[in-house]
Amino acid sequence: MKRIALLLACLALPVPAAEPGTPAINLDIGTPPVVITRHSIAQRSSRLVRFYEAGEIGLGQDGLIYLRDGVKFSLAKRQIAEKLIDQENAERKTLIFAIADGNGRREAQPEVWQLMRSRWNQQWKSGWWLRDAEGKWDRKP
Repeated sequence: MKRIALLLACLALPVPAAEPGTPAINLDIGTPPVVITRHSIAQRSSRLVRFYEAGEIGLGQDGLIYLRDGVKFSLAKRQIAEKLIDQENAERKTLIFAIADGNGRREAQPEVWQLMRSRWNQQWKSGWWLRDAEGKWDRKP
């Protein structure tokens, strides 16, 4: 129980600021827009997981979700995947803005993107697909 409490306390710590004198970005800030957006993303993730595990969609280097090239879908399945991807990517962008705004640093959106891309990449499971900046797909080890 103490380990869980310590882990939760560590996760709540702000990420160090990029420049001296600027406040650190807290990725886990609990403002209403952040909480609502995270909840919506969490609700959708259970539907996206089956596409991740099947290798039909993957995480791009930019932190957004993409259909994998060359994967064959039925028309209905492709439409479902595209709709989920569109919703997910829109809400990821909303989350970035909400985190930056919640930290009182709207100008820090690029920094928040970088931090969240790193977090999403760490959360990505082994065997799921990642796309690099050139568009090449590889499985996460």
